[in-house]
Amino acid sequence: MDYIPNTERDKEIMLKEMGIPSFESLLEDIPKSLRKFHLSLPKGLSEPEVSKVLRELSDKNTHTDKCISFLGAGAYEHYIPTIVDHLASRSEFYTCYTPYQPEVSQGTLQVIYEFQTLMCELTGMDVANASMYDGSTALTEAALLSIRLKERNKVVCSRAIHPEYRQVLKTYLKGFGTEIVEIGSPEGITDVNQLEKVLGEKTAAVLVQNPNFFGCIEDMEAISNITHKYDALFIACVNPLSLGVLKPPGEYNADIAVGEAQVLGNYLNYGGPYLGFFTVKKELLRKMPGRIAGETVDSNGKRCFVLTLQAREQHIRRQKATSNICTNQALLALRACIYLCALGKKGIAELGNLNLQKSHYACERLSALNIFEPSFKKPFFNEFVLKARSNRRINKINEYLLTKGIIGGLDISAFYPELSNSMLLCVTETKTRESIDRLVGELSQYSHGQ
Repeated sequence: MDYIPNTERDKEIMLKEMGIPSFESLLEDIPKSLRKFHLSLPKGLSEPEVSKVLRELSDKNTHTDKCISFLGAGAYEHYIPTIVDHLASRSEFYTCYTPYQPEVSQGTLQVIYEFQTLMCELTGMDVANASMYDGSTALTEAALLSIRLKERNKVVCSRAIHPEYRQVLKTYLKGFGTEIVEIGSPEGITDVNQLEKVLGEKTAAVLVQNPNFFGCIEDMEAISNITHKYDALFIACVNPLSLGVLKPPGEYNADIAVGEAQVLGNYLNYGGPYLGFFTVKKELLRKMPGRIAGETVDSNGKRCFVLTLQAREQHIRRQKATSNICTNQALLALRACIYLCALGKKGIAELGNLNLQKSHYACERLSALNIFEPSFKKPFFNEFVLKARSNRRINKINEYLLTKGIIGGLDISAFYPELSNSMLLCVTETKTRESIDRLVGELSQYSHGQ
């Protein structure tokens, strides 16, 4: 096996140490019929040849440096200040591992602590953990916390939650035999009247996303009040960047606030890895999954950091563990921490306003064409749904746009059959007026050519 870098001398020493004559003698328990086979592999390539093949494969992809992208739906393109890459790529952070030994992990522990603090300030919640795998698992872990705490086995979730998040929720809860009731969103937001009809003494939690999958802004305060009337937990899944302009979960009495923090200084990364955040009221501190870093003092009275709570199956009896989540996304959380510190309170608010203004400008311009009409009339943040008129196909529109160097919106009919020929578009601060006008111009040309 040429790819194992052991010299013949290395092999001789190891065989002698084990007291066996050859490597083959280690395989004697495997039948010869299974040992004698031949792999029809092509001849090996040199390093330059491999690089050429991989580059050719890579060139078949497109990317946001090559095209203008109006695709969102859970993965968002935002400008990332250069300081984020510069600091996050330092070897101390890049090579660190789980900070079990605080005496040699103060830097990592402080990063986690600062991340927790920033997420609490952003959401208005009391406690944050050190991060989760992504937004979907954070939402599902919130549902599991509610089921355990309330000792009830029914959760109610809005159908306007990201469909892939709802799929993860169903996958996790299938083994628990949990009843999942989905509430419709015929006007783009959760149907509050339908919600109140299905709530009852068996409901552990209500899950709502804001802004929701359609980009629409939910009436979170009203939903929170209804949920608490039935002694259920209210779980808010939020876009952290929207909190620069929208009321934070802590102010409408959410019990748990979770979400996807990819938008905070992290790239699209081919769809992952991403970063989930998880925040709760202080009463739920010992029920939350994952780990928490805390601040204390050492034997000399100096400020230092430790892992305060680690309610994980690796550390305590499995039956008492709050979750089987075994890690956090420390490097991505570090990037989020640097990003938030670089922007500050004023920057987050300005960024939220930019997203709001640019998306509304785009929606108004596109709706003025004879090719689209808005699917909903509710307020939205930086995403919106347009329905194609005259049975024009979204896939054909997107194919045309791609030939013009533009990545269009998401055809959502696969997730919502009732919204056939509908496109979910996203406009962030990375889109200039010129790029939006170019999208409008190309679609105008397309409509005239049909």
